Amino acid sequence: MTKPIGPVVLFDDDYYMYVLQDRASAEAWWEMPDEYACGFDALARPLRMTGKPHQVTLELSGDEPAEADLRRLVTDHYHRFLQGQTPPRGSALSEFIAGLPVEGA
Repeated sequence: MTKPIGPVVLFDDDYYMYVLQDRASAEAWWEMPDEYACGFDALARPLRMTGKPHQVTLELSGDEPAEADLRRLVTDHYHRFLQGQTPPRGSALSEFIAGLPVEGA
C-alpha cells in the first residue's frame, strides 16, 4: 500500500474538519489519537490513526477512494461549524480539495 498524499483532511470526534498540508504535518500537529474520528488523503482514500498521545501515525486504511463520504463530511462540517460559508463546489476531486482551508496556510 502506498503512503497518503497531501493535503490530508481529518475529522475529530466532534467531526470538526482539519486540513493539513501532508502526512508529516498532520502527525506533528495532531496530539491525541482517541480524538480522531476519520480522515482522507488528497485522493479521498480513507486514513486510520494509530499511536499514543503526541506520537501519532497516519496510514491508509484502504486503496479505494471514498469521495462521496469525504464530500458529505465536508458539507456537514460547513453546515455545523461554518454557517454562512459555502463548501467548495469543484466537480473534480482535486478542485474540491484545493478549495478547502489548509491549517497554518
